[in-house]
Amino acid sequence: MTQWRDLQRGPVVPQIEALLRERIDSGEWAVGEKVPNEAALASQLGVGRSSIREAIRLLSRDGLIEARHGSGTYVLAGPGTRPASLAQLMRHARLLEVYEVRRSLEVEAARLAAQRAHADEISGLRKQLRERAARAHDPASFVATDLDFHEAVVRLSGNSILTELFVVARPLIEAALVDRISHDGPLPDVDRVHDELVDAIEARDEAGAVAATLANLDDTIRRLRTDTESAPGP
Repeated sequence: MTQWRDLQRGPVVPQIEALLRERIDSGEWAVGEKVPNEAALASQLGVGRSSIREAIRLLSRDGLIEARHGSGTYVLAGPGTRPASLAQLMRHARLLEVYEVRRSLEVEAARLAAQRAHADEISGLRKQLRERAARAHDPASFVATDLDFHEAVVRLSGNSILTELFVVARPLIEAALVDRISHDGPLPDVDRVHDELVDAIEARDEAGAVAATLANLDDTIRRLRTDTESAPGP
């Protein structure tokens, strides 16, 4: 078996998912083959079992592997046994769910942030946007800094439950966005609406903050829904 590539700085789960996917796409893990268990993979990669478990869940969601109770995890589909369009459809369906979760959290958080944020906190948001722009060349780093900004907005809502929900959902959001960029190219350019969101929060403009958040998310949601709903049935 070939050696694993070293993990880089940044989100761990999407890197693990990519490494496991490489084993399948290269044919090193053949269709029907049992893959190493969580403990073995965690030891080989030097990560926690929870990270392995989440990466396996994402691959299961894409129909590449299957966990069989009491038996183990097996490869279901390799590059020659699944149409590329199916893999793309699965990615889009997962990303649609991610964006729906983000919308439900971030719209209310933006409205509350416009109510509650202090003037001295706005400069921190603008600094994060500059950092976000500087990382545009590196998908994993860009997604991480983008979500740092959105998490900061959620925290400015002053609602601890919204913040906790975002923190819990963030690893899934991060993995899905990195996967989307890796397969389908850069995300739409929404720098302008990020600036508008900060401007609205600074002006205590609740409607403007909500509008900027929706402008960031809704176009992508509409396109993903169209992709999944127009897919041919079995």
